[in-house]
Amino acid sequence: MVCSGQGKKRRRQAAPTGRAPPPIALRGEGALDCSQMSYPPLTQRFLEAVDRWPNPRAQLFQVGDHWQATSSAELLRRVAALAHALVQLGVRAGDRVGLFSPNRPEWHVVDFAVLGLGAADVPIYFNESPDRLVYILNHSGAKVVVAVGKEQARRLLECRSRLEAVEHIIVGAAPAEWDENVQRLEQLIAAGGETEVADYRRRAAQVTPDHIASILYTSGTTGEPKGVMLTHSNFSSNVTDACSHMQYTPEDVGLSVLPLSHVYERLIDYGYLLHGVTVAYVDQVERITAALLEVRPTLMAAVPRFFEKLYAGVMDKVEHSTGFRRRLAQWAVRVARAATPWRGYGQPGPLAVKLQWWLADKLVYPQVRQALGGRMRYMNSGAAPLAKGVLEFLWTAGVPIYQGYGLTETSPVICTNRPGANKLGTVGQPIPNVEVRIAPDGEIEVRGPCVMQGYYQKPEATREAFTPDGWLKTGDLGHLDADGYLSVTDRKKDLIKTAGGKFVAPQPIENRLKTSPFIQNAVVLGDTHRFVSALIVPNFASVEAKAREAGIAFASRAELAAHPFVRELVGREVSRLTDGLAQYERPKRFAVLDHDFTFQDGQLTYTMKLKRRVIEERYRELIEKIYAEAEETSAVPQT
Repeated sequence: MVCSGQGKKRRRQAAPTGRAPPPIALRGEGALDCSQMSYPPLTQRFLEAVDRWPNPRAQLFQVGDHWQATSSAELLRRVAALAHALVQLGVRAGDRVGLFSPNRPEWHVVDFAVLGLGAADVPIYFNESPDRLVYILNHSGAKVVVAVGKEQARRLLECRSRLEAVEHIIVGAAPAEWDENVQRLEQLIAAGGETEVADYRRRAAQVTPDHIASILYTSGTTGEPKGVMLTHSNFSSNVTDACSHMQYTPEDVGLSVLPLSHVYERLIDYGYLLHGVTVAYVDQVERITAALLEVRPTLMAAVPRFFEKLYAGVMDKVEHSTGFRRRLAQWAVRVARAATPWRGYGQPGPLAVKLQWWLADKLVYPQVRQALGGRMRYMNSGAAPLAKGVLEFLWTAGVPIYQGYGLTETSPVICTNRPGANKLGTVGQPIPNVEVRIAPDGEIEVRGPCVMQGYYQKPEATREAFTPDGWLKTGDLGHLDADGYLSVTDRKKDLIKTAGGKFVAPQPIENRLKTSPFIQNAVVLGDTHRFVSALIVPNFASVEAKAREAGIAFASRAELAAHPFVRELVGREVSRLTDGLAQYERPKRFAVLDHDFTFQDGQLTYTMKLKRRVIEERYRELIEKIYAEAEETSAVPQT
């Protein structure tokens, strides 16, 4: 099947001829010959936004107990000053500049300064390990690297003896007493004035859409990370085509919480800044809850883990409430489920259900929305599929989540739901000027102006990423429905093949399990084995509360994970939530863990996706024990 978004003509991807594409079963109305399509470079759009939408609060950042504002004019002045300083340090068009920083105003100062010179920045995750930090900077050949933040500066300076091409190090927001023979970002941006701004405008005018804007290194769930080369046109096309429905207003405030080193938040923030919208930066995960209440944003992008925790928090409050409050909360949850066909899918709703929903929306659901600041009008969810049950409940409770899909290699958005075209459980329709097709083996393939130029210094990997006729192979499995909405099943490489030859997609099963108020996380396993099993991370607070009702207390999480009461509780949830799946898809055994998976342990990517191969290796002995115990019995136990 093939589906394409609507829109203007786009630039055609150069592609060798080869095998014929799968038969076209579905196609959008937009013209697909993009030879005349051109998108302006990011620098041009940045300058146009500053001139068209002057904003006294273009950037917000918490300093102490206060949120400090930076105007768009001041942002431009800082960008121009740093660009001037980079020229003095020898940065020229085509050079690479490393950017190692959490989400802060300085991130975009560095970004636009580098882009304005026709150079490419190399963003690095703010909590990156020293070895990967060194690999990325050496492989990209970065001439200059900017580290913002005390921890980032410390980590970079500890590694500098291993850096092969870096000539200059610039640090920002670092202790003033440090004497490390480095450039200070604050000093470099302090001296800029009208002359530097004029010089920046002149240089930026020479940047073309085909200039490489960034090299983004993949998180590398397996193997060596690859540097994805994205041009100004790649990013600019995605800002235009993926954000065209957003209807930004001067009153909007976007909360920047996902790592800006990841293309997802970067694209979202470009949408804000290039349309005059205020960006409020959150540099630590621990500050998100407070920032939501203090800034009261209207726009935000998040990953499924955020929404799962929001849902778990709601369910946890239901479990912990007592008396009338508990009965009211439980009633509101039942009403949400009853109202989902009407609120979530546009089906006719019985009058009684509508009246109950209206009452619940006055008494209970505002508390859910208040946790997000009370003004949220649009939330993007991406990076991985969101559990359908979580999405349905939050949507029915008035949390406007629009699920989308994309890759670093596609700048990133391929498909998205949007107001007026939203189908829960899917990742939406292809954005304008992007085509999606499903290969015979179920893999999603894409082409369009957002598709990368290739992997930096990896020509063989680049060739392998494309079909002979020029479509990008996403590595994901999915299907298009009759209305052109895409559903993503799982990663192709994550499919489990049991010893009986059955293929199992683990992600949908894991998403089911995580809708339980007693399950925080789950990994489904079983490749080459007789049956599917799971590693379960319990929701410790909810499990402990349930155990107290039974008069049981735990001295530690290890004791909790091993207790028969917990195993029985989790077992009932696993059985309940996988009822209706095929027998070969249902986990027959499970192990309860006493801790969650973390990025620090190398088990999660930047966007909180599971690194399955790492997890399987880390828990190899436990997994072997699960299956060894099963082999000792004559039959596979039913959980």
